[in-house]
Amino acid sequence: MNMQIQGFIFDYGGTLDTGGCHWAQMLWQAYQRAGVPVTEQQFKDAYVHVERLLGRESFIHADDTFRTTLSKKILLQLSFLGQSHAYQTALLDDLYPQVCHHTAHSREVLLQLKERYPLVLVSNFYGNLSAVLREFGFEDIFQHVIESAAVGIRKPDVRIFQLGIQALGMPPEHIAVVGDSMKNDILPAQQAGCQTIQLKGDITDINELLNL
Repeated sequence: MNMQIQGFIFDYGGTLDTGGCHWAQMLWQAYQRAGVPVTEQQFKDAYVHVERLLGRESFIHADDTFRTTLSKKILLQLSFLGQSHAYQTALLDDLYPQVCHHTAHSREVLLQLKERYPLVLVSNFYGNLSAVLREFGFEDIFQHVIESAAVGIRKPDVRIFQLGIQALGMPPEHIAVVGDSMKNDILPAQQAGCQTIQLKGDITDINELLNL
């Protein structure tokens, strides 16, 4: 790092809730464990279809928890794939405890970071991020939460990171953006002038972030 870090911008999905594993991979692994009879390509087609559908239509409500959100996404995927909805329970019961584990660990890391740095969240989400943050105990951690559905800008548009920079009120070169996606997090954050940390797995040592 070339400049001293004075604040952090965090991604949410695939970063704080899965420890750096992309949600498509999380879901595909669960499909395999549940024995859903589809190919990886068929699953990928369903994943992309549902994400685009959720971006266009209001399937997710503002008060939906993440468990409800995940349940709806799985049901839409299974419907697209022509698979039995009976798989929904097995997939949800597989994935949700993993999310609870990852978010609990992330919360510990963030609480320690919060003692030393201001934190902002910048996320592509469905309009229910506030409910999700309450669900996992994140509601008092971030100074500002910038959600794509609320501001009308989605990653990888650099402008959503510029909103995060404005919220922190400091030069971008003193801000570290933490995210899992090279396309959606790392490259646009670098374009905005921030330092970046790509998360590719669990944060096993708090010093990885605290001792930058």
